Amino acid sequence: MADDNLFKYAAGGTQASIQIEGMKELRRNLARLGDNAKDDLKATHLEAATLVERSARPYVPRRTGRLASSLRSTGTITGGRVKVGFKRIPYAGPIHFGWPQRGIAPRPFIYEALGRETKEIISLYDDRVDELIKKYDLR
Repeated sequence: MADDNLFKYAAGGTQASIQIEGMKELRRNLARLGDNAKDDLKATHLEAATLVERSARPYVPRRTGRLASSLRSTGTITGGRVKVGFKRIPYAGPIHFGWPQRGIAPRPFIYEALGRETKEIISLYDDRVDELIKKYDLR
């Protein structure tokens, strides 16, 4: 079980995140091991982002369904992200963050999903980081 002090949740501006102490060191060690190790970490980040995406999807405001259909997860070597909107869907930001001058109240469905899934994400990283350390003998 991970020490809760190793995980930090932060929200503000246009991003919310869970920071894991020691992740940079783990990434560096895995990078030295090659592409398979990096792919393992990318897959873990994608899985965490997908948890948030699935939790957010039912709460995306719907008129046409285009905003909900633009919700997607990505995983890279540095982290997982949940994105919403495209150039053709420029209203994603104002819907999520609000636009007081236009009377649009914030509907932070992604941040709320991250809050709901924080314990699950921490558990996922706790298990996966231990697995990666053992798999690649990084102790």
